[in-house]
Amino acid sequence: MNKKFAVTKEIFFKEVSSYISDKKALSLIEKAYFYVEDKHKTQKRNSGEPYINHLLNVAYEACLLKSNPKTIASALLHDVIEDCKVEKEEFVKEFDLEIYNIVEAVTKIGKLKNDFKDEREYQAANHRKIFLAMAKDIRVIIVKLLDRLHNMRTLEFMPVEKQKRIADETLNVYAPIAHRLGLATIKNELEDLSFFYLDLDKYKEIAKLVEIKKNERDSQVKVMIDDISKLLTEKSIKFRIFGRSKHLYSIHKKMTTKHKRFDEILDLHAIRIITETKLNCYEILGYIHAFYKPIPGRLKDYIAMPKMNMYQSLHTTIVADSGRIFEIQIRTEEMDSMAEKGIAAHWSYKEGKKYNQKSEQESIKKELAWLTVFDEENLENENATSFMDYVSNDVFKANIYALTPKGRVIDLPAGSIPIDFAYRIHTEIGHQTVGSKVNGVLVPLNTVLKTGDVVELLIDKKSKPSEDWLKICKTNNAKNRIKSYLTKKDLELKQSYAKNGENIIKEELRKRDLDVDEFLKVDKLEELSKNLQLSGVTELLYRVAIKDINIITVIDKLTKVKKADLDLEQLSINLAKAQNKRKKVVSKSGIIVPGIDTLKINLSSCCSPIYGDLVIGYITKGLGVKVHRKNCPKIKETKERLIDVYWDEYIEPNTKFEANIKITSIDRNFLVTDLITVVSQHKGVLLNISSILNREKLTVLTKMTIVIESISHLENLIANLKKVNSVIEIERVFK
Repeated sequence: MNKKFAVTKEIFFKEVSSYISDKKALSLIEKAYFYVEDKHKTQKRNSGEPYINHLLNVAYEACLLKSNPKTIASALLHDVIEDCKVEKEEFVKEFDLEIYNIVEAVTKIGKLKNDFKDEREYQAANHRKIFLAMAKDIRVIIVKLLDRLHNMRTLEFMPVEKQKRIADETLNVYAPIAHRLGLATIKNELEDLSFFYLDLDKYKEIAKLVEIKKNERDSQVKVMIDDISKLLTEKSIKFRIFGRSKHLYSIHKKMTTKHKRFDEILDLHAIRIITETKLNCYEILGYIHAFYKPIPGRLKDYIAMPKMNMYQSLHTTIVADSGRIFEIQIRTEEMDSMAEKGIAAHWSYKEGKKYNQKSEQESIKKELAWLTVFDEENLENENATSFMDYVSNDVFKANIYALTPKGRVIDLPAGSIPIDFAYRIHTEIGHQTVGSKVNGVLVPLNTVLKTGDVVELLIDKKSKPSEDWLKICKTNNAKNRIKSYLTKKDLELKQSYAKNGENIIKEELRKRDLDVDEFLKVDKLEELSKNLQLSGVTELLYRVAIKDINIITVIDKLTKVKKADLDLEQLSINLAKAQNKRKKVVSKSGIIVPGIDTLKINLSSCCSPIYGDLVIGYITKGLGVKVHRKNCPKIKETKERLIDVYWDEYIEPNTKFEANIKITSIDRNFLVTDLITVVSQHKGVLLNISSILNREKLTVLTKMTIVIESISHLENLIANLKKVNSVIEIERVFK
């Protein structure tokens, strides 16, 4: 490997003064240098050299990126908190809180408690810290990347085992981050250094192949450069042109991932043309294509559609007169600077311009849209391993570039669908998506997207995500947001049902002339829920409300705890015996009436109760008990002959219920077919369907009678019917 020259104090300050002349800024950098020179004066690196050399190298690289004075100061100071035990009060007094926050964040990366199950969990937690810090202040990761770069350059002084561990982490985390920030020069060096330590034999093999071909390649590139230069000079276009060589790891990666031989890699013969304007780029492309034969499918316009790291360039592959294949890159000076230095070029230091960290960070996130994802999540509470899986799959492996109708580029991993696209834009957009158009054509939500697709999302603010989406989404981001929504809604549902469960218990206690306040104490309910192996009081009340736990059992247990002072273990045994006994008697209707075993029970056809509905019984004359939904219009005003009834915990297997729904939609072709398909896909049985067209409003009213298994089955079915294109509203109706 090529060794970098040693950075001295004189070289460092010469580079600083090459673009910084402000006395206050220079004073800050000088103060930082002399401060760390004193603090680290007794410390040496594994190589035996003074520790200050490492700090100079990191700060020097920050200067090469034209970083602002506080970033350079932070680069010098980045180890002083940890290695010199400098307290916050002293640091802030000497410098300021802004620099302290950068240095502290850099220090925290990699410094975690050693209480993880394995190395992967430890690394995941560490990587999460990196992204959290990066989302708050981009300067943190710039300093950390430069720190890692110099550590990789001096890795030879580490034990072999540590070399491989650090190289592996660098290749899989730090190099991809550098790539996403557009820091191509740093990314390439990190990859080659990692490659050297992880697979030295392969590294030497490819380096030898490159060296063998070097003279031949250089002469061919020179001839091509001369020919293109002559062509462009005749057209009076200002330009500079040079050959470029691909770094070793990228060659190795192409050979392994694309199963290519060394001599099959087209861009080994590569030429870059730098010109003045964007228009010049397209002019040059036109002249080259007119003069040389372009290879079909190899033209890439990253000017019109920049990569997510802000990279812009035209790429084309041509065949020269000699038959040699060349890759040509065409870009402006500004684009070239951005391609090499990425985000650092975009926000390089400018004399006299007041720096504002908050506005810079907002500007960065506008340019690097993928960074906003880390703010949207509650990353500090999210499982670290799941988070790292998300970063690895959704961010690092993103290679599909789709567009919004307004031209915003959204990067996604291969296999992504419109739902993934929606959640990458915003969580609420994802929740409310009911359909999509790709390139102006209405498509199903499971359509796989391709680079260049323009995706328009159809939104309904009343809609909500379906659990079925988890089966078809590609990105972890979308899956995590859907799971989070469903968990939250499940909790809200339980909390709303819990109030009903509490009322049911109160009512039963009153019937028995028992003290409601005494038996509904939180500690008693907590004790009972623990005894029943439930997650808490809310879960207990919810189970009572949906009749998953028999109210009689609950009351008996509460009162026995009071009267007989039975211990929890005995209560659990008694409950298990009672449940086993109940299993022998299965209710045919699914309904039980407390204290009555022989009375005839029927579900009312006017409101068609479904397992899980809140229900009430009505004693008829000679026809037993008719079970209605509690909100059924027929019994709403009735006060007499009503009795409490409950869904049995042990309902007969495969019991089916009828539900009546009304669907209002905008008229279109194949609407009814699509509705029937959804019913079938979600295991509903369609008994009856009718549609009426309102010609004046151009809407269709569709009525369905469907056989389903439970209220949750119906709710899931309705949620998916709402996603059918042109559906406006769905209601469950009474006959």
